[in-house]
Amino acid sequence: MRILVTGVKGQLGHDVVAEMEKRGLTAVGVDVEEMDITDKEACERVITEAHVDAVIHCAAYTAVDAAEDNVELCRRVNADGTRNVAEVCKKLDIKMMYISTDYVFDGQGTRPWEPDDERHPLNVYGQTKYEGELAVEELVKKFFTVRIAWVFGVNGKNFVKTMLRIGKEKGAATVVDDQIGSPTYTYDLARLLVDMIQTEKYGRYHATNEGLCSWYEFACEIFRAAGMNEVKVTPVPTSGYPASRAKRPMNSRMSKEKLTENGFERLPEWKDALARYLKEITW
Repeated sequence: MRILVTGVKGQLGHDVVAEMEKRGLTAVGVDVEEMDITDKEACERVITEAHVDAVIHCAAYTAVDAAEDNVELCRRVNADGTRNVAEVCKKLDIKMMYISTDYVFDGQGTRPWEPDDERHPLNVYGQTKYEGELAVEELVKKFFTVRIAWVFGVNGKNFVKTMLRIGKEKGAATVVDDQIGSPTYTYDLARLLVDMIQTEKYGRYHATNEGLCSWYEFACEIFRAAGMNEVKVTPVPTSGYPASRAKRPMNSRMSKEKLTENGFERLPEWKDALARYLKEITW
């Protein structure tokens, strides 16, 4: 199988290509230099000339706070860029996997979000990813929308790396304790996505590592697993954390029953994933 992967320089795109190559599948990895997704003609040319069976669309504008001040750019990438990719997939009648986010929901309540729940985004980033979902659903017959959350990988910036840096530099961290979700290791996620793209079990899915925690609990486990027990972690409510420009969801619990129902192997428990990840990076 031959698959084009957008956003290959990002955390997830990097791991998806690595997983494909490990399995002997042909990966055509592109980033903005090879295919600017905001350029409709470039999308048509590159995807068509690549002669692929599917596109895994990982590229996105993910700077959640900056998006509040860069609405047009965020929409151009996440909504219009996704539409450009979707239009080519429709024209070529190939599969498209769109990587989305828990931010399409309003983050209220405590029950896990189901894949087909109503979407009410809280911020610009969530709104533009929602618009991307709509474009894919409108145009592509053979689509997978996979919502992910709290992602960490070897390639690029993430919460784990930030905590390790702050812990080393300051010996202390203040972290919100009332937002609940599941951390997600891109290495584990990539394996699932490559499994999924080779099937015809289309639709919306949620994919995170198993288990729940708050960001505060996540930070505490990072320092414990890294042997940095001297770092002082102070919990704080979201209301007491004014640094965020964008409103964050309090409830990022995601139901993954649909993975099980369709015969996909769910991701390992997040603490296990974190322990493996820490062995892969230097800090």
